[in-house]
Amino acid sequence: MSNPTVNIIAFNTLYEILYEIKDVLKFEVKNYVNLEKFFETNKENKLAQLNYTLIFEFDNKKLIENKKIDKRKTLYFNELPIKIDSLMQRINIQIIKQKYNFHSNINIENYSLNLNTRIISKKTTQLKLTEKEIDILLFLHESKSPQKISILQKKVWGYLFDLETHTVETHVYRLRKKMKDTFQDNNFVSSNDNGYFIK
Repeated sequence: MSNPTVNIIAFNTLYEILYEIKDVLKFEVKNYVNLEKFFETNKENKLAQLNYTLIFEFDNKKLIENKKIDKRKTLYFNELPIKIDSLMQRINIQIIKQKYNFHSNINIENYSLNLNTRIISKKTTQLKLTEKEIDILLFLHESKSPQKISILQKKVWGYLFDLETHTVETHVYRLRKKMKDTFQDNNFVSSNDNGYFIK
């Protein structure tokens, strides 16, 4: 499967920033001068079926009003400027979520995770998770092997230079404790010398 694509429309500065760090990104970046050019270039495809495509535009109003664009594949930036770490975090998590085709419920082991309500449940027991805890679960569920703190730091938190590993460890610890306290499950998020994983 090809890498996800981030389409940037009428926002050349953002494109230049991402292009500079393209070697460390797990997605491709394409630039379009305007929305019309984007449609023209992609007219052979059904836009609603373009996989893992995120669309940015400085003029959000055009995107919001355009019925051709799948709003679930669009990231809006209402507050600019945005820090690069926040930008990368939002892109990485959005791509992971898109891989589940926006189904509300995802089965992870013996649990059901509802992305809309942020509730993970098992039979009649439910637990409310934070957005970051969901991000961690989705990434570990998506991964085929244990993930070290440094990988979680990069993939879930984004392209960060100054995030302390302590922050990541604290989030994972709290998530594991909540699963243990609510479901008496000590092994849902497991760890070994190679990192954290979900069995």
